[in-house]
Amino acid sequence: MQFLKTLLMVFAAGVAVAFAFNNWTSVDVRLWGGLLVDINLPLLMLLCFLTGLVPTWLWQRALRWRSQQRLATSERTLADLRAAVAATAAVPPSIDPDPTPAPVAPPLIDGSRP
Repeated sequence: MQFLKTLLMVFAAGVAVAFAFNNWTSVDVRLWGGLLVDINLPLLMLLCFLTGLVPTWLWQRALRWRSQQRLATSERTLADLRAAVAATAAVPPSIDPDPTPAPVAPPLIDGSRP
């Protein structure tokens, strides 16, 4: 699988280099205030690509970090609860040395019990 991933990346890099080589022309970009910038087309395409990629990548990394923090907190809480349950299960129940007998219903008038 790693071979296919590497092959795909090499192919994508080759296509990008071929695009840059065939389209290395200057492009005029009009900015605010009448400012005119002369930039090569492949550099402009790379700049536009990174403008969309970087904020999305940072957002994804922040969400992943937050999820990992929440998962770690949940795992610590679960470990603490398991330890508490194990500690209470290890203690034997207390036995009353002098248990009082359960009350017995008195016999009825005819001598039978209810």
